[in-house]
Amino acid sequence: MHWADARQAARDAVKPLEAVELPLADALGMALASPVRALVALPGYDNSAMDGYAVAGTGPWTVVGAVRAGGVPHPSPLRPGTAVEIATGAPVPPGTRAVLPVEHAVHKGRRVAGTVPDGKHVRRRGEDCPEGRELLATATTVTAAGLGAAAQAGHDTLLVHRRPRVAVVVTGDELETSGRPRPGRVRDAIGPMLPGLLRAAGAEEHGLLCRSLPIRLQPRRKRVPTSRSAAARIRLLPVGLVTWLADRPDGLTAALTEGDADVVVVCGATSAGPADHLRGVLQALRADVRVNGVACRPGHPQLLAVLLDGRCVVGLPGNPFAALAAGLTLLAPLLATLGGHRVPAPLTARLTGPVTPHHQDTKLVAVTRSGSTATPTGHDRPGSLWGAALADALAVIPPEWDGGEAELLPLPS
Repeated sequence: MHWADARQAARDAVKPLEAVELPLADALGMALASPVRALVALPGYDNSAMDGYAVAGTGPWTVVGAVRAGGVPHPSPLRPGTAVEIATGAPVPPGTRAVLPVEHAVHKGRRVAGTVPDGKHVRRRGEDCPEGRELLATATTVTAAGLGAAAQAGHDTLLVHRRPRVAVVVTGDELETSGRPRPGRVRDAIGPMLPGLLRAAGAEEHGLLCRSLPIRLQPRRKRVPTSRSAAARIRLLPVGLVTWLADRPDGLTAALTEGDADVVVVCGATSAGPADHLRGVLQALRADVRVNGVACRPGHPQLLAVLLDGRCVVGLPGNPFAALAAGLTLLAPLLATLGGHRVPAPLTARLTGPVTPHHQDTKLVAVTRSGSTATPTGHDRPGSLWGAALADALAVIPPEWDGGEAELLPLPS
């Protein structure tokens, strides 16, 4: 499948998850399931934008009182030729023509003088936003500023789509999970990499708890039971929620059928070798395979399937950089759609270094951005994350690329 078609297939495979109402602080990074409207006018009353004097008529003015933010409003309208000392944010009395800033005021006993245009430094009720106006649209990702805007408009909770729950399974008899790998073995890099990718996509890690592969979760590490048969099938990450499986189909079948995650990500087992069981397991489970290989480099042997119960399986290659490229190709748009997020506008840049397009596949090239340009980092062979670790984006180079601007996929920071 063409790279762009594969990404669209990932978006089309799912719909946003159900909506939940959460306190403001818990909604950060989630997508709105309904618009946020102003419950009150902003500002809610006529108030001063400066410390100074609320004045009526022309000066000089006799000071007849003082008003503080949060204090008691002035009891009566201002008469021409009078003023009240006022603090920023305090309600201006009816009849106020303008606010004379304190630094521009000339004091003469109980009188002040100065020049200020009509309406200056007075914030009128509703001039920023009238009551009922839509502040944030559905599918907007809630930012820190968005939380503040919602609170300012009178909200204590927000209706958002819940985060997708994702279980990560890394397969491979050759993998080591700590220290220096022994001869003939390799240190796993995908397990430590994926949680950051999931969080950046708005998902949450979800531990894999299967009846046929019982797991006991302890404070600092997860352990398999003492059963020799179970221990032969599964190896687990010392700290975290990533699960390691040996290259056998039975553990993979259990991981796909007995968990309750919305998405199961299987790393490795996606190619056509004797130890690659994912396609056979999906066929036995009668899964609907929506993407079965993508014409991109690295990351060709990736797949997307939908199980009979509607949960999704994303298969990533076993090479680390290929897994990252596939994660941004299929997994990221799938999770964004599940979370209810809108598709962002493409980010583009002009590449400053030499890049040769592939004759038929889309190339994903690690680059660093600087303004409107991007420079390849190199060191981006499928089995190495060195180049990606130096980069902040992957440049998308289609076969027909003519050397102009290229789309960029930002890498999670």
